[in-house]
Amino acid sequence: MRLIPKTRGGALWRFALAAVLVIGLSAGTTAVAGLLEFHSIAIDLNQTPALKNARVTLPPPGAPQTLLLIGSDHRAGTSYNSANTDTMMLVRINDKSSTINLLSVPRDLQVQLPVGCSSTDKLNSAYSCGGPNLLIKTLQQQVFPGLVVNHILDVNFRAFSDMVDAIGCVYTMVDHRYYNNSALTDYASIDIQPGYQRLCGGLNADNGALSFVRFRHTDTDIVREARQQDFIRWAKDEYGTSTLVSERDKLLRIFGAHVQTDHSLHTEDGLINLFDLILDADSHDLKSIQFPYSFTACNPECYVVPTSTSAEHAAYREFMTPTVAEAKSTSSSSSQHKHRSTKPPTKGLAADPGDGKSQAGQLGDVGLRVYYPKLIVASSSYCFAITGNCDEPDEPASEYAHSYPHRYLIRAGNTKYSAYVMTLVANAPLGEYYDVEGTTWKHPPILRSPTKTQTFNGRKLYEYYNGGKLSLVAAHIGKAVYWISNTLIDSIPASQMIGMAASLTAAS
Repeated sequence: MRLIPKTRGGALWRFALAAVLVIGLSAGTTAVAGLLEFHSIAIDLNQTPALKNARVTLPPPGAPQTLLLIGSDHRAGTSYNSANTDTMMLVRINDKSSTINLLSVPRDLQVQLPVGCSSTDKLNSAYSCGGPNLLIKTLQQQVFPGLVVNHILDVNFRAFSDMVDAIGCVYTMVDHRYYNNSALTDYASIDIQPGYQRLCGGLNADNGALSFVRFRHTDTDIVREARQQDFIRWAKDEYGTSTLVSERDKLLRIFGAHVQTDHSLHTEDGLINLFDLILDADSHDLKSIQFPYSFTACNPECYVVPTSTSAEHAAYREFMTPTVAEAKSTSSSSSQHKHRSTKPPTKGLAADPGDGKSQAGQLGDVGLRVYYPKLIVASSSYCFAITGNCDEPDEPASEYAHSYPHRYLIRAGNTKYSAYVMTLVANAPLGEYYDVEGTTWKHPPILRSPTKTQTFNGRKLYEYYNGGKLSLVAAHIGKAVYWISNTLIDSIPASQMIGMAASLTAAS
């Protein structure tokens, strides 16, 4: 049994962010002083009872591990029959991989449940009917044959909210206007404007991170899973070890009070085994793997089904396969020359400068020069408050009056930065939007660590990839920075993202 070195900060933080709320565990690993430290962590975890008879397989020391993370409203010690699982995410940690792999499983996935439950139902019903054992068994037998779950963690809503607050909230790229009045619908209230902004936990608020990641009123299960994984990635990009160390005790108390785990993670040996593995995965990035999905006709229930069994199994194989790190160029100048181009890609894009200028005119004086893309995705269009084309019909139009486009201030500490966002709709029924953002905050957390750069017509573009897909392209122009952010599921091809960013043009 190996003890964790006293200081190796980033490693468990990577895992903690993969779990979003397993931040508490990470805090305990950043300054471990030996077995007494693990004994203390085990005491914190024992604030809540272990999940009973969870179907987990304990791995040998040092072996790769698969974690099942559940976001639910289940209260420790109570029956599962009233529990709702909002999130089911598999996390694969392998010190031979350059990434920690994430695979969200749709809560609305159609499955067959045993006698005593509804026969044909959604996957999240397996948890409420039979608890973690039935959920794992259903995943193993009907979704991913060969799946072995090494640990299971059930994180409730309060844990999420309290931990996000404890680390200092998270800067988030909100892709469109989120508004719902619970008095008029069966969905939770939410009130968040589009654009890059700081979201706090918001357990009892309608403008917090919890409302954002749980939202499912006007989009799909797949888009919501992507939103949750993006939130993890944004948190990971923003925070470092120092935050965890300073808030360590608070985070562990929150974690212990609101997270249930399998019995092994209530023991010192189980904690050491998991923590050692993650320490060996020190610099790993997060890799999101999308579940291959399609939708059934709603009759009356609406289900998610895999596009094919082979595609479903291929996603699982990708999840289990270690990622080989790409070789990095030893010469930045040669790398830059390799990616230099004078003619940006335009396939799949259409010229729409008129609407871009109209958006700029409606913004007025935003405190920075307004840029818009001359080219946009051919099948997309701008959201306009004056036409209401992106409003939710059941909600008052007044709630969208200042959303499309949106002029606002980003608050960072004691500083306020001018900002604007133009929202474009790619597929409204599926909840797919992308954005043009501009701000005088030239170095926000979302722009840390670009994957690569390219230069088109003298303009340097910074590209940010997520699991092989291009999520964001940015350009520093004058005293501001501008970027195009992809849809939550990164449905816009990289060439079109680059083409739009390369076409950014000043409104006046």
